[in-house]
Amino acid sequence: MTSASSKPPTLGPLLSTIHSPGDVKKLTDEELPKLAAEVRYTLIDCLSKTGGHLGPNLGVVELTVALHRVFSTPKDKFVFDVSHQGYVHKMLTGRADRIDTIRTYKGLNGFLLRSESEHDSYGAGHAGTALSAALGMAAARDLSGGDNHIVAVAGDAAFTCGPTLEALNNIAETTKKFIVVLNDNEWSIDKNVGAIARYFNALQTHSTYAAVRRQAAEFVEKIAGKAARTLAHRVEEGAKNLLFQNVLFEKFGMRYFGPIDGHDLPLLVRTFEHLKTLHEPVVLHIITEKGRGYQPALDNPGKFHGLGTYKIEDGSTDATATPTCSDLFGRAVTDFAKKDPKIVAITAAMPGGTKLEIFKKELPDRYFDVGIAEEHAALFACGLATEGFRPFLAIYSTFMQRAYDMIIHDMALQGLPVRLCMDRGGLSGDDGPTHHGLFDIGYLRHIPGIIHMQPKDEDEFVDMLHTMALYDEGPSAIRYPRGVIKGTPVKAVPERLEIGKAEVVADGTDVALIGLGTMFEMAERTKLILEAKGLSVALINPRFIKPLDADVIQTYGAKCKVVCTFEDHVLFNGFGAAVIENLHDAGIHTHVERIGWPDAFIEHGKPETLRELHGLTAENAAEKVLKYFS
Repeated sequence: MTSASSKPPTLGPLLSTIHSPGDVKKLTDEELPKLAAEVRYTLIDCLSKTGGHLGPNLGVVELTVALHRVFSTPKDKFVFDVSHQGYVHKMLTGRADRIDTIRTYKGLNGFLLRSESEHDSYGAGHAGTALSAALGMAAARDLSGGDNHIVAVAGDAAFTCGPTLEALNNIAETTKKFIVVLNDNEWSIDKNVGAIARYFNALQTHSTYAAVRRQAAEFVEKIAGKAARTLAHRVEEGAKNLLFQNVLFEKFGMRYFGPIDGHDLPLLVRTFEHLKTLHEPVVLHIITEKGRGYQPALDNPGKFHGLGTYKIEDGSTDATATPTCSDLFGRAVTDFAKKDPKIVAITAAMPGGTKLEIFKKELPDRYFDVGIAEEHAALFACGLATEGFRPFLAIYSTFMQRAYDMIIHDMALQGLPVRLCMDRGGLSGDDGPTHHGLFDIGYLRHIPGIIHMQPKDEDEFVDMLHTMALYDEGPSAIRYPRGVIKGTPVKAVPERLEIGKAEVVADGTDVALIGLGTMFEMAERTKLILEAKGLSVALINPRFIKPLDADVIQTYGAKCKVVCTFEDHVLFNGFGAAVIENLHDAGIHTHVERIGWPDAFIEHGKPETLRELHGLTAENAAEKVLKYFS
């Protein structure tokens, strides 16, 4: 079982003295850059063994040190958008000696958790939440008569996300004391796209920007201090307006500062000291490097956004020879599109994760990256579908939750053939509860007219993608796991599957095992255990979550004493629940046992560890079934 390390990491002489944010304040100004260097070294060393979000955290080392130097958590609140860049914050709030347990079972979570530390004011794992949540905290502070500071830290990619823009529209009307840090590194997971990204790039590449950067330290120092504040405001406003007369944030009623060097610690500290004295909502625009201090991460920011273990000396990782489901998806949809000019591909800032980078490279004119904007992506796909195109919309299962209204109101109600390709369907392991795709059956299966399927192996996966490409009667969806299912070779020519038709792999009269998708292999193992006990066992690959193959389910429900379903999904409103409903409505009262995830948010850890912990095993399934034959 994967578990937290029993031996703490070796920390540098300064970092080893940091047990709370107060300890950061005790250091001299000269020691702060040394602390930053030790933090950066520890990140590179520990994450080489556990994996994690290395690039984003290397980029915010100085920023996080400066925040804790100037502000005081937990009274002051830091809200990190996505919070995958919160490792440095964890290290400076008493968790440095456990940083080597990040993303391991019972170790530190890879995102911020309110339950993990009082310094984690807000938990997150999806983009675009920081500004709205932080603004809510600011409103609560104002209503309560408090005087603490609220700082929202968001990357430039988050500003392509609808909730962020909605929050911007509301900030000036809600509070007069609010700090937004725009961490601008031109990357989310992949290179940022769209008008917002171009706007931020224009700000930092303005012809006068180089001069501003050279003078930034002197400029900020001039405007610090009470005596100079009034004059400084006029000087700062005048200089800035000459540079950027149409700064976006000021149109929203927020005062804009920057851009400044996000790796200049003294400058960051002086700037935050000044910003905390202001009684107006402000935006500080900082320029950072994703992967700062580690050349392999600088050379390949996409890879080092989040990865598994790697070799420190060159950043190399162990490549698997077996293609993942994401690899197969990118290759298959690209090949289909070469034969069908109506096929287009859409992603929400995840070309690498979904492997649509293959499509982008070979068919760039029909590839669309809309940024971190899942709702827009879904509506955009609907528009394409109305004009006869066949959109494949590739979004992780956990992120597709954001487009739920569009799936009902725009796709299904209008019968538009948008193809929802939900990567990370099922447990997402080390990423934890914000990323587990354990709810999509529940939020899709009740929608009229939608087709939903899951493959038992890679070959069937490509068959299902081929079937979706040819299905134009309405929306369709497919859920598939992170990584490899079984490593099954894919045949040269895919097969078109009959909609709603299950595969009966083995006949039986005592027990019917129905193993959905990745859980089919567990059903196979359960079959062997039960047959060793003398039972006649049917084995069914359902293929389709909706529509269910009612004939097969009712046939085996009627002739078997027990039906047992297996799913990589929560049991509430899941696949097993659909089987129970189907049998009940047919007047068949056979016992149904279900193997799946409980009504809880599942922690992070290796899938095999978590399955054992929560009873998703062949042995547990066999025990549940055998009680009816004792």
